[in-house]
Amino acid sequence: MTTGRVAACAVTALACLFAAPVFAAPASPQLDPAATIAKGTQALGHAIGGHTLVDMNGASLALRDYRGKPLVISLVYTACSSVCPPTTQHVIDAVNEAGRMIGLDRFNVLTVGFDARNDTPARLTQFASTQGIRSPNWRVASADAATIEALLGDLGFSYRAVAGGFDHLTQTTIVDREGKVYRHVYGEDFPLQMFMEPLKDVVYGTTTSFSFRGIVDRIKFICTAYDPGAGRYRIDFGLVFGGVIAAFSLLVMGGLILREWFRSAHA
Repeated sequence: MTTGRVAACAVTALACLFAAPVFAAPASPQLDPAATIAKGTQALGHAIGGHTLVDMNGASLALRDYRGKPLVISLVYTACSSVCPPTTQHVIDAVNEAGRMIGLDRFNVLTVGFDARNDTPARLTQFASTQGIRSPNWRVASADAATIEALLGDLGFSYRAVAGGFDHLTQTTIVDREGKVYRHVYGEDFPLQMFMEPLKDVVYGTTTSFSFRGIVDRIKFICTAYDPGAGRYRIDFGLVFGGVIAAFSLLVMGGLILREWFRSAHA
């Protein structure tokens, strides 16, 4: 073997030695969308804990203080440059539409940064400013790693660390007034109805209180419908008038039955 060939073989061997790692780290398992959604489904009906977070102003934020009103929770991490910004923009549009039809005072919104190490108040502030989060019922917060993990467990949210960020499904969760997980909405461009219908459920409820507001809420619950042509919700006055006529007819019928019963009883 010539000196040149020996040198070439030595260089090749060294290159192979340094190119291959001595210990190969196992690859992180990829998220299985079906398993991720199944985990989220298991969280439905369960109450989230009374965790205390820190908002973008550095103030404490206790989740138990949200009890009494429905809560929309949007999960992001502030360094995200792919799905989190467009998802947040879509949630803003949905919240604005819900505010127009339902009223911003009837529910709250919370964006949670789940990157506990990096989602500091300063970064949360920058994220909120960049995305244009300005609704008075909307706060942005994060917490320490243990609190975030506990909250994500309550919400049935899955993610995994990858190079440069996190792999996760975009999940927006609607929590009822008792603090129980009511519905998850997945996707960065979900149909408006998938957000509004469960929010209507938890805002208006399924029972009618015999008060003016309770009756109005019931009418809105029944008669607020999505207009696909306009791409927004509106009051369907045909349903309103139909409901009024039906109620009037029932009252008249009930009055006639009561009158006949009264006559029969006194005949």
